[in-house]
Amino acid sequence: MPQLSPRLCEAINEQIKNEISSAYLYLAMSTECSARSLNGAAHWLRRQWDEELAHATKLIDYMDERGVKSEFQSIPAPEFKFEGLLALFEQALAHEQKVTLSINGLMEKAIQEQDHAAQIFLQWFVTEQIEEENSTEEVVEMLRLAGDDGSALLIIDQRLGARTAEANAEEAEA
Repeated sequence: MPQLSPRLCEAINEQIKNEISSAYLYLAMSTECSARSLNGAAHWLRRQWDEELAHATKLIDYMDERGVKSEFQSIPAPEFKFEGLLALFEQALAHEQKVTLSINGLMEKAIQEQDHAAQIFLQWFVTEQIEEENSTEEVVEMLRLAGDDGSALLIIDQRLGARTAEANAEEAEA
């Protein structure tokens, strides 16, 4: 199999940075939730951290399989504001939508480069972003429905805490 084009290498390296930046953001959000005793949300966000690191690793491994060494870039400190759980998850959803645009741009480069192997590989990420946006949007919708009802927020927090690492591992391996 031929090596990746320089243009596609640059784009994949950028996506690796994006995935690690996403992980960093979710870890910071998790820590903030934990500090506020929102342990279920902290757990859910920590699982996102794991998932984003798995995505970065998947990209790194793919570059290795194609005979190209990944070039790591600086990761800026994550930026977000905690103005409540709903606002936090709205920020997470907006972030996932930004990642979707990035993945779609990466796929577009693979199409332009006529790299069919890369297109097949990247299809997993395209599909994964649908799941990422849907699961985050589901949390946003639950929180919107709960409003300021403390009991409902506690139930949602409990539900978020039920997210398993096994499900993340299965998704990353697919």
